[in-house]
Amino acid sequence: MSGYYPLCYTLPNMSALAGLACPECRTAFDAERLQAVCPDCDSPLLAQYNLADLRARLDREALTRRPNGLWRWAELLPVRDPAWRLTLGEGDTGLLPVRRLGENLRLGRLFLKDEGTNPTGTFKARGMAVALGRAAELGARAFAVASAGNAGGALAAYAARAGLEANVFMPADAPPANRAEVQAAGGELHQVDGLLDEAGRQAAAEAERKGWLEISTFREPYRLEGKKTMGFEIAEVFEWSVPDVIFYPTGGGTGLVGIWKAFEELEALGWIGSRRPRMVCVQAEGCAPVVRALESGAGRVERWKGAVTFAAGLRVPKPYADRLILRAVRESRGGGVTVRDDEIRSAQAELASVEGVLACPEGAATLAGLRRWLSEGKLEADERILLLNTGSGLKNLQ
Repeated sequence: MSGYYPLCYTLPNMSALAGLACPECRTAFDAERLQAVCPDCDSPLLAQYNLADLRARLDREALTRRPNGLWRWAELLPVRDPAWRLTLGEGDTGLLPVRRLGENLRLGRLFLKDEGTNPTGTFKARGMAVALGRAAELGARAFAVASAGNAGGALAAYAARAGLEANVFMPADAPPANRAEVQAAGGELHQVDGLLDEAGRQAAAEAERKGWLEISTFREPYRLEGKKTMGFEIAEVFEWSVPDVIFYPTGGGTGLVGIWKAFEELEALGWIGSRRPRMVCVQAEGCAPVVRALESGAGRVERWKGAVTFAAGLRVPKPYADRLILRAVRESRGGGVTVRDDEIRSAQAELASVEGVLACPEGAATLAGLRRWLSEGKLEADERILLLNTGSGLKNLQ
């Protein structure tokens, strides 16, 4: 069968996917067909699972004994046929105590989840493995994505793995390593004059014209499902509880929404309680549309004009899933924080020299945000605090 690449292990466990639904109007959509967004609400669609059935038959301790990797959560992911569980070894990234840094900051329980050890060097691998696998299972063979850099590389890599076609629309000033990565993996690179939203417009137009499936952030339901596995792993490492605070670098916001969704599903399974961490949205001062909306009490995010930051993944003038991001942060009683580019660079150097973690700019921004919140008296010394480093800094070395 074209596209058949077996895993190093094959889980027979079937997905408990029940359907798709719009989180705004609650309209149900058929999960056995390729879907995009809710046409009435202009909203992402969310995958839903038969969690009541899983609660009765899925044992969490048995699950933890399965071979490592994202697909050990197969029942809570949308791919039904094991032949389409694409993998390059993603998932089960390290959750590290950062004790020396914690001592410097007078924080007793500081941790960092390092997504830089994923294939292609970022958390984007999680989303693309699941999204491409499910779309290919439903018949798609050619894809388009708008990317600030890392999502494009991940699409190209997983498309190569499965023998599929990848078309990546990327701002012309995206990091050179990201552009080279797409081309090395055989993807077609389309360089765009403008920011990510302009790349998104061009990707959508070309996808419609040529019959490609657009797989940009939140424009299909399943990249979110791959990203939510970060939340599963966090709860598992913390012995089926959650941190007190999570600092998350927010561009498109898929990971933040995914972690929140993971905790909701784990509670429905009876694996964790109702307590949630405060979710802190970290953005660059030169592009902070979500933080602005949080601080003003707005229900939607307005486009940020003149977005400027060297952290390419944070240069998102208006995230498509703004309602989901704002809802998650507010329900968590968290908040937002902005940081300067020089603070991000300083945090990168500190993480590398103090803890040996070469973080991407977006991940380092969480440390800068943590420092801001500490200076404002918003954190307690004994809280369990988690920083999310979304990728390796190797792609940003010059």
